[in-house]
Amino acid sequence: MISTPFGAIAVSWTDGHLTRVDLSPTSDPVERDERAPAWLTDELAAYFADGGHRPRVPVCLKGTPFQHRAWDLLMTIPAGRTVTYGTLAVELGSSARAVGAACRANPCPLVIPCHRVVGARGLGGFAGDRGGRLLGIKRWLLRHEGVALT
Repeated sequence: MISTPFGAIAVSWTDGHLTRVDLSPTSDPVERDERAPAWLTDELAAYFADGGHRPRVPVCLKGTPFQHRAWDLLMTIPAGRTVTYGTLAVELGSSARAVGAACRANPCPLVIPCHRVVGARGLGGFAGDRGGRLLGIKRWLLRHEGVALT
């Protein structure tokens, strides 16, 4: 477990690559995994200190070809900016719903910034959450990056 300003998160890695960020870990946050590698914890700490910092860590992502295309596109959204599901759908030649599904399937939120994708008329969801703790994390992340939310 890694402590963050919005609570504990769990991370997984293999062979020097981040494979998963779990924003809602089920184990007790008091039992932190102090073995998380410095290349990962240092980058996350830099992001939490400065919302403009882009965590640069190697990732190993499992997903469909469409999900990989969507995740690659998410990486081009700068900190402090948001893009709608519809705008990304046009760029991907897909639908807003398919973009939302790819965002929901993102195994490494924070590093692959799906929180920067919003609905045409509102915040949208986050990791499948439309109104709970995870949506609160999305709000926190966007504010941390300087996005003014209404």
